[in-house]
Amino acid sequence: MSEEPRTARRLAAILAADVAGYSRLMGADEEGTLVALKAHRRELVDPLIAQHEGRIVKTTGDGLLIEFASIVDAVRCAVVLQQGMKDRNANLDESRCIRFRIGINVGDVIVDEGDIFGDGVNVAARLEALAEPGEICVSATVREHIGEKLPIGFANLGEHAVKNIARPVHVYRIDTRAVPEMAQSKPESAMLALPDRPSIAVLPFQNMSGDPEQEYFADGMAEDIITGLSRIKWLFVIARNSSFVYKGKSIDVKEVGRELGVRYILEGSVRKASNRVRVTGQVVEAETGRHVWAERYDRILEDIFSIQDELTTSVVAAVEPSLRQAEVERVKRKRPENLDAYDLVLRAVPDVYPAMPERANKALPLLENALNLEPDYAAAHGFSAWCHEILFVRAGAHEENRVGAIRSAHAAIAHGRDDATALALGGFAVGMVGHDREAARRAFEAALALSPSCSLAYAFGSVVTAISGEADRAIEWGERALRLSPFDAVNYGPCFAITLGHFQHGDYEAAAHAATRCFQANPNFSFAHMLLAATHAKLGHADAARQAANRVLQLEPSYSIKRMCAAADFHASIAEPLSEALRKAGLPE
Repeated sequence: MSEEPRTARRLAAILAADVAGYSRLMGADEEGTLVALKAHRRELVDPLIAQHEGRIVKTTGDGLLIEFASIVDAVRCAVVLQQGMKDRNANLDESRCIRFRIGINVGDVIVDEGDIFGDGVNVAARLEALAEPGEICVSATVREHIGEKLPIGFANLGEHAVKNIARPVHVYRIDTRAVPEMAQSKPESAMLALPDRPSIAVLPFQNMSGDPEQEYFADGMAEDIITGLSRIKWLFVIARNSSFVYKGKSIDVKEVGRELGVRYILEGSVRKASNRVRVTGQVVEAETGRHVWAERYDRILEDIFSIQDELTTSVVAAVEPSLRQAEVERVKRKRPENLDAYDLVLRAVPDVYPAMPERANKALPLLENALNLEPDYAAAHGFSAWCHEILFVRAGAHEENRVGAIRSAHAAIAHGRDDATALALGGFAVGMVGHDREAARRAFEAALALSPSCSLAYAFGSVVTAISGEADRAIEWGERALRLSPFDAVNYGPCFAITLGHFQHGDYEAAAHAATRCFQANPNFSFAHMLLAATHAKLGHADAARQAANRVLQLEPSYSIKRMCAAADFHASIAEPLSEALRKAGLPE
């Protein structure tokens, strides 16, 4: 007589999660809720699950059932996930916030064709139902196993009778604000897998003032920088509760990188003396110890909170392009067959930033491949829109590029509601090619509401406002972009805008100075030489104007004044004096 096949069982940590108020969210905005939920899954939830070695057993619309081999990994994943969602919701209207309820249990489960069953699963689901939006409830068994291994506290909610479970369940709520004293010890040294996006941990800043009362300023700087970096959609940022475990400790950057599962570490110090404060910061690649970025900021200490905000904005704005360049260099070392959508975008970016038609043609196929892999990848749509804008404005005003720029711009804005970079790129293309300056303005303002340190939004916004004839705002936004990110690869854009602003005001000396800065930022940018030709012509420097005009035609043989003004739709207040100067310099009508 043959034996019945033995039922497969194993001990597992089970995490059950669902979206609080899902029906209400869907009723208010079905399409927007689905897009936002997919973005949260793709950019935060799924990478976190993979990083903590979890397995998604199944999804049920707004719900997830996840299995972990380690209870510590399950709880750590849940805590970081909830903090990440809090950061992503920080700038959203309350009615649009997506919040998860999470329950975690540990128990014996039955495994059947990849699914899991049993009381252990049912208890996790009941714990999830007891959790408030944004909270995590766990069983007494989970509480006992975690002990003091993680820097979290537990609120004892007592025993609860729950549906279809014979015995009462003792419930604890995780409280990340109540950090037990013992939890200040260093976290487990097990190496975590790196997420599929660039990842960074901001360590507590050292208070070098010798004044314990300045500790709050140092901690506030680090916390605000964590919040600011969390708004950069392509960046995975470790939550404050994990990185602040290292406060007051001597650390090894490589070890911290392994323990937190991050590629980069940002550390810094604060020194206050009399009425001055000095903040230093550096970003280090954890694996190699290589310095990616370092800077020192000196300020007069008048309004301490205003200074804190200003320094935070400066640090975040400076770190972003440095990290992006470091990621570009890293991806160059990867084999082509190992590239995913994110890597393809990074490979395309160096050919987009110079704003040269032949380089944009090289970047477009990479971006199209990225979109084939991830059709709703907002940043890929944004960079594609920029490529089409370059080709339309500077390579013959072809109809397919006009259509491509507008289509990709609208896709970037639609899919990038919480992505400042995508909004800036989409706003630029829709303003420059679609000539919809109002839609562009809304996109730039949305980008800056999400991330006040987004220098790209100020840079592109300055160009669109300059071409629209808003000289004062063009100069203001251009200077702000340069201050936020003085070494950015796209700084020829704000320099271009500042030049047009001064040109429109009739201040040709200032315009010539800004045009020179534009040329220095990108010597192969034909519009920089066009600006030099115009300003030299206005200043009576005939030979210099002619040389600059010749360089324009070398870089852009099909250039004509009329086509350029029509393609970009220059406002009459700038188009007329600019065209007159360019004709005087010898450029073709």
